[in-house]
Amino acid sequence: MANVTVPASALVRADAADVVSELVAPVIASVIAVVVALVLSAVLRRFLRLSDAKWPLLTSLSDRVKWPLRLLLSTVGIWLAIYFTTEPSSPWEIVGHGVFILIIGAFGWLLIEVTRAVQDGVSAKFPIDVADNGQARRVHTQMQILGRLAIALIVTISLAAILMSFPEMRAVGASILASAGLAAIVAGIAAQSALANVFAGLQVAFSDSIRVDDVVVVEGEYGRIEEITLTYVVVLIWDERRMIMPSTYFTNSPFENWTRSATDLVGTVELDVDWTVSVDGMRRELERLLGETDLWDGRSAGIQVTDATGGLVRVRAAASAGSAPVLWDLRCYLREGLVTWIQQSGAGLPRTRLEGLPGPGASPGPAIIPGSSAD
Repeated sequence: MANVTVPASALVRADAADVVSELVAPVIASVIAVVVALVLSAVLRRFLRLSDAKWPLLTSLSDRVKWPLRLLLSTVGIWLAIYFTTEPSSPWEIVGHGVFILIIGAFGWLLIEVTRAVQDGVSAKFPIDVADNGQARRVHTQMQILGRLAIALIVTISLAAILMSFPEMRAVGASILASAGLAAIVAGIAAQSALANVFAGLQVAFSDSIRVDDVVVVEGEYGRIEEITLTYVVVLIWDERRMIMPSTYFTNSPFENWTRSATDLVGTVELDVDWTVSVDGMRRELERLLGETDLWDGRSAGIQVTDATGGLVRVRAAASAGSAPVLWDLRCYLREGLVTWIQQSGAGLPRTRLEGLPGPGASPGPAIIPGSSAD
């Protein structure tokens, strides 16, 4: 049989065709895969929106997973296209590994958005802007803590999966595990305070001692619980300052929670007045003031004399309101009204009296010091 000689130009053309095929085929397959992925993503989101009438949670889920779902399906399609159109030892292997890392990141992003969508859906079933919102505040607090825990776990696992995708990292895995025990002890000692705050945050979330939107008095400051995290609690003070407290404070220190069991409260207004005050007159004035305001919820009200020493009489007016902010306004309203009544009636204004001693040409009896109000 005669030997067939292939021209060199034909070999060059064949090699060039192979190179072009290796470059073009994966690109074309990747483009097709991305188009299919985008269409599939649109179909899935359309299905979620059509099902939102039965499951309202799916509306939030559809909005949140839009971009992570597109990225995940596109990267999966590109990786499959590279896997089936290239050789294992080709330069595309590096690109495929990079796409695989993107797949892990996109999947973690998708899980985070699903977690947030579930958190939004559960929280939406328990509105916090109602009169009796104790159960709602409890759910919001627990969902915040569980959501942060889930997101932290997803990020940790995703990073671990990305690192383990490198053969070099798997090779040193044995030595890492061997030193993990000692590292855990050292890290535990170094992060003792941080870990204490983490466990305190979990205890706060599930012991129901405080919840989001609770009215509290912390370090002498009146405010609301705005946010509860794993390590700290944000208290929104009445003047719009924010006090950042470590979670351990609410497990180790006493504080006031005005709305732990219910939102309705009873507040008091105390006035130090003269002995000549008419308690019945103040009681009638309190009834008139409460009848002219919508701040009072009608549950309880009254006036009591709680002390009578030092030349003054301490009168306490009590009234109830539906929530802590309303109670604050009601107390200010009653204090202003009762002070105005005392000023206008002239009875009960604080006085300082002196009693002169008997002497030549002087008659004993009480006297009022100059500048004070006359009897």
